[in-house]
Amino acid sequence: MKAVKTTLVAVSTLALVSWIGYGFYQAYQPKPIHLQGQIESQQYSISSKVPGRIDQVYVRKGDMVEKGQLIFTIHSPEIEAKLDQAIAGKKAAGALAQEAENGAREQQIQAAKDQWLKARAASQLAEKTYLRVNNLYKDGVVAEQKRDEALTQWQAAKYTESSAQQMYNMAQEGAREETKQAAAEKVRMAEGAVAEVEAYAADTEISSWFDGEVAQVLMQSGELAPQGFPVVTVVDTQDSWAVLNVREDLLSHFAKDSKFNAFVPALNKTLAFKVTHIAVMGDFATWRSTDATQGFDLRTFEVEARPVEPVEGLRMGMSVVVEL
Repeated sequence: MKAVKTTLVAVSTLALVSWIGYGFYQAYQPKPIHLQGQIESQQYSISSKVPGRIDQVYVRKGDMVEKGQLIFTIHSPEIEAKLDQAIAGKKAAGALAQEAENGAREQQIQAAKDQWLKARAASQLAEKTYLRVNNLYKDGVVAEQKRDEALTQWQAAKYTESSAQQMYNMAQEGAREETKQAAAEKVRMAEGAVAEVEAYAADTEISSWFDGEVAQVLMQSGELAPQGFPVVTVVDTQDSWAVLNVREDLLSHFAKDSKFNAFVPALNKTLAFKVTHIAVMGDFATWRSTDATQGFDLRTFEVEARPVEPVEGLRMGMSVVVEL
């Protein structure tokens, strides 16, 4: 019986000593380093390039949307008025261009011709008058002054005839080519103004450019939306990645294109990630000094890593824990 007690005491003592020794061993072993990051996802802000009052918002938080789906509409009477103005300007420019192409009206051409014929008749009469006066002058019947007056009237009548003929020719030819080209370019300019306003008008019905889940609806019907203000925010849950802030003395564990495992508490899973990006410049961090006598701090670098395989249920903001 005494031997049994001695054996039990020896075994207990040995177990106690072993436990204490293992405790000291564990105390002096390097502890694993844990890094905590979070999941980020691609976000898109859906907005309009024209200001206006929100008419209808067709989605709510949590809705899944597809590319091309109508998200919200804007009511803007100002754009409608500008569109009417642009269309009217286009019609006016088109009418002026058509007028330049068609040239003068038939009545205008006939009126110009009549003026030329009238001037020609007057010139012919002035010529005959001068010839008669000149003969009388030669016979000594009239003074030289009368002959000079008749000559001047004839010459003036010829100039008037020539001017009227040129006006008649211009009426027949119509507008110059430069005038026609200028009118055509004004039509193009007016068409561009209409297209611009129509583009703005089309942007009063805003559709999603992406697939994803609605994260925020920042404005509701009746509210005034400034230009470019994000009315709805969409998150692409299929485009997610992990972001870690890694101290530079640990950066060797995260080489570009290397892989590591990380635990995601929200999913209760350990996932494989691949490093896709390391920040080019490190952010200054006051985590700890490398040497207390020198007093400088280690810097941190942002590391991005994407899941090696698609993960169902991975959402923005979830924690990621990496053990080194």
